[in-house]
Amino acid sequence: MPHRMPGLTHTQQRNDVVLAVVLFLGGMLSAVLSSVSGIYGDEQGSLAVALGYVAVLALPIAVRRRWPAVAAVVVSVAYFFAVTFRIPEIYAGNIAMFIALYTVGAWDDNRRRATIVRVAIIVGMFAWLFVVMFQDATQPIDPAAEGAFSRAGAFSPFVAYQLLMIGVNALFFGGAYYFGDRSHQQMRQRAALEERTAELESEREVTAAQAVALDRVRIARELHDVVAHHVSLMGVQAGVARSLLARDPEATREVLGGIEESARTSLHELRQLLETLRTPGSDTAPDTAPTTHGLSSIRGLVDEADAAGLPTTFTVVGEAACDPPPLVQVNLYRIAQEALTNARRHAGPGATADVRLRFDPNAVELEISNTGRRGSSATGLGQLGMRERAAVSGGSIEIGPRSRGGYLVRVRVPLAAAEVASA
Repeated sequence: MPHRMPGLTHTQQRNDVVLAVVLFLGGMLSAVLSSVSGIYGDEQGSLAVALGYVAVLALPIAVRRRWPAVAAVVVSVAYFFAVTFRIPEIYAGNIAMFIALYTVGAWDDNRRRATIVRVAIIVGMFAWLFVVMFQDATQPIDPAAEGAFSRAGAFSPFVAYQLLMIGVNALFFGGAYYFGDRSHQQMRQRAALEERTAELESEREVTAAQAVALDRVRIARELHDVVAHHVSLMGVQAGVARSLLARDPEATREVLGGIEESARTSLHELRQLLETLRTPGSDTAPDTAPTTHGLSSIRGLVDEADAAGLPTTFTVVGEAACDPPPLVQVNLYRIAQEALTNARRHAGPGATADVRLRFDPNAVELEISNTGRRGSSATGLGQLGMRERAAVSGGSIEIGPRSRGGYLVRVRVPLAAAEVASA
């Protein structure tokens, strides 16, 4: 996937202006010294034209990264006319040409245009060089001319000088082309790295937010299950104690003892949950905070429900080939706890409940049913928590009224999915 070049910063724009000013000042000095030295002899242009030429070179450099192709074309054309008409300045022009060609390769987003512009300029310059060389080679020899190279011999000084010019120009233009492309690749890689870093940072923030949200959901689910179960049980026991208070003080005392025990159990489980949450570096999920709860603890839930006035039976079908993971056992325990709590609260008088735990070689299934009213289960946080626990365990759950009356909660967890969910 291609990456766009990063936009120009104010610092880069300011640096280009500074570079243009330095080039202009250096070019002025070069033009004055070249004019005084008379590098082109009687054919050289005036100093005023040289100063204007230097200004034409500097202006495109000031905006070279904003319009690299335009800057390169303007500098190249100016350089061509300066050499053709013997304008007395050579150093600033060569520097500006190198910078302009480099900038096209490094900063032009349109790579096809960058290639075409640079190749056209380089081909044009070499064509011009060969034309000049041909003109020099075909001019009559003037033995009295000062500075003229001799053409005598197979490898004459004239030929050596022309080859030197070809080599220098090849290095000049090849270097500008190569370093421009190299810089462009490095900037693209840096831009891609910065983009990926930003994506990873955004993903990290999203992941952290999701982790916090999941933790809040798990904590809310665990608190709901612990508090709702024991408070509901204490409420039922308190009602029984009130009805027995006048006629059977001994039975009332036993029921009050049960309320006391439920309160202690509730506080103990809450304390375990809070200790887990407050332990620094703890990687134990709130769902598994009370680690003593598992499938073997479901019998205790049945006994509590039966003692609270909801006749409940418990049946285990089959034998477990292997113990499900602790997380799955806690979730099944909490589902049974919530289903029995709802049955006590909503099934109505005279209702009964039945809890069945089935094992087969590939799955474990828990079923809690009651014979109360068809609308005998809450549809709020309790059902939501049961569905979440089933999903976390890698299983499926069925919640709803039965056709023959009452309410049914059935959850099935494949053992293979349970292993993956607990990994």
